[in-house]
Amino acid sequence: GSIDFTPKIKEVANILVKRGNKVEIPFTSKLIIDGKLSLNDFKSEKRKNGDNKFREEAMSKFKIDVVKRYYNEIKESDAILVLNFKKKGITNYIGGNTFLEMGFAYVLNKKIFLFNEIPEMIYTDELQTMQPIIINGDFSKIK
Repeated sequence: GSIDFTPKIKEVANILVKRGNKVEIPFTSKLIIDGKLSLNDFKSEKRKNGDNKFREEAMSKFKIDVVKRYYNEIKESDAILVLNFKKKGITNYIGGNTFLEMGFAYVLNKKIFLFNEIPEMIYTDELQTMQPIIINGDFSKIK
């Protein structure tokens, strides 16, 4: 999910771990949760410099290629859970990076779980083609 959802990402990760799952969360969310970056600083830098410039600077600092990192994490996983909430006025928003990660999971034959329904976006048809399992917040549907 979006970095803007980091507090919810942490909450859901804790629930999944308690249910016996191993969980990997987005790199930038980890930095925020670990106190190495604040969500407010992230949002401020993103607004000031744009998302791409901020990501380039942050990721070069940590010598990370996040796209390849997420691909490899997904390759080693059983499934992904997409946290899709309201953002930018779009209910159940799924951004470009998350859409790409869903594509990785799809071509790797991994289960794709969506926290909420598929959003109405320009790539709704592609999201539907991936046949995600919509859990509507019910963690018992993750198997």
